[in-house]
Amino acid sequence: MATAVLIKHPGSGMMKKGYFGFSWTYLFFGWWVPLFRGEVSIAALHLLLTVFTLSLWQFIMAFLYNKQYMTRMLVDKGFVLADSNAKNTEARIKLGIAL
Repeated sequence: MATAVLIKHPGSGMMKKGYFGFSWTYLFFGWWVPLFRGEVSIAALHLLLTVFTLSLWQFIMAFLYNKQYMTRMLVDKGFVLADSNAKNTEARIKLGIAL
């Protein structure tokens, strides 16, 4: 089950919910998830891999997608964890992020 954690972009102050853990949403909706999150190229890649692997990719990615998405948001786009200390610590541990 995915756990929500708030993330914030320090430059713009924009707040978003990020998730870590198993993604039921990705399991059921597959490549639509990155598409709705605005990651068109990732969605296209996932669609291609889902078709070629006869949906095995979708099952595997349900375990990995939230971690990869959060890593892209935190590292590539500059967001920081902005929830309670306990939830931030849990997210760091699950996502493998150093302090």
